[in-house]
Amino acid sequence: MVTRRHLTYFTWLGDELISVQNFPAWVCDLCGRREYDHHAVMTLNMLLNPDAGKPALRHIRTTRSVKKNQPQLREIKP
Repeated sequence: MVTRRHLTYFTWLGDELISVQNFPAWVCDLCGRREYDHHAVMTLNMLLNPDAGKPALRHIRTTRSVKKNQPQLREIKP
């Protein structure tokens, strides 16, 4: 049987060891195996992301798309 507990979570961020107190986890009563809460891990990864808080890059279209069956105009030189 697993029970929900709050433990200290450790992870590496580059060369630095990060520890988070009171992190939610599911712990097996028999063997002690830990499964950290998936939603909490995803949230922590988002917060530790070096691009967090930066605006997303937007793709700028540099050429005009041509629709199918639309004749293309060409310049004819004499």
